[in-house]
Amino acid sequence: MWSSLIAKAKEGGVDVIQTYVFWNLHEPQPGQYDFNGRYDLVKFIKEIQAQGIYACLRIGPFIESEWTYGGFPFWLHDVPGIVYRTDNEPFKIENEYQNVEAAFHEKGPIYVKWAAKMGVELETGVPWVMCKQTDAPDPVVHYQVYGGEPYIRSAEDIAFHVALFIAKKGSYINYYMYHGGTNFGRTASAYVITSYYDQAPLDEYGLLRQPKWGHLKELHIVIKNCFTPLLQGVQSNFSIGPLQQAYVYEEGTGACVAFLVNNDSTKNATVQFQNNSFELLPKSIGILPDCQNMVFNTAKVCYGFIICYELKTKNN
Repeated sequence: MWSSLIAKAKEGGVDVIQTYVFWNLHEPQPGQYDFNGRYDLVKFIKEIQAQGIYACLRIGPFIESEWTYGGFPFWLHDVPGIVYRTDNEPFKIENEYQNVEAAFHEKGPIYVKWAAKMGVELETGVPWVMCKQTDAPDPVVHYQVYGGEPYIRSAEDIAFHVALFIAKKGSYINYYMYHGGTNFGRTASAYVITSYYDQAPLDEYGLLRQPKWGHLKELHIVIKNCFTPLLQGVQSNFSIGPLQQAYVYEEGTGACVAFLVNNDSTKNATVQFQNNSFELLPKSIGILPDCQNMVFNTAKVCYGFIICYELKTKNN
């Protein structure tokens, strides 16, 4: 199933597959390791490589609260002197710690710095990320939940915020989740069902969830076709209406891309941009890869890129 899932994600425009390393699965007893069958992490990484995309490992050991014991093996209880999620010799690097950091009072920030230092000193040659950790010290990267949207989100809503993130100089979009899969046996925490986020673009069984998968695929195509101005251009942003904004990237050779944003969640907006008039749907972003023609609107959901393109150009 791995090969099929990775292929569908790649076809949908995904460049990086991110996965956890489940300590409690790989070392169920001290010194007894299991990397066989569906626990074969190396095989999974090699399959990603074989399909020409990248892998990002979330090594933990605390990986997520939705997984039983957060990914810790239960035998850690027997390690002398261990204190969970604080700075003590038996413990290790963290994930999503800021949610509980205040409970450790003055020891919390100390632990964050210690965990970051320990990771960096391993000299792995790749960036370290502390999920949602705003006080992560350099050079450790942190990222936060963007916007705090509801748990189940529409294709239009996801596309809007992805496009807005890119428009505001964002990069490395993280879909949590693009495929949630199944929590087998007792691997889920007490409050999580066996199906893990079945609203993902690839559902629990690896099937395409339309229109979400297709809509995001078309968005990815449009964004990737604008890589020159996005990576090399100069950004400007300005108002084009009371609740409307333009984000424009212009590159020296003439390459240009514009993101026209309508923040009004109830009404269409007609805006003027570079002597042209454009109709924006409520709470939507129109993307103009040449700063002239709108080829994608985040709120106009359809399955085929050519059909979407024709509808949009006719509306303009």
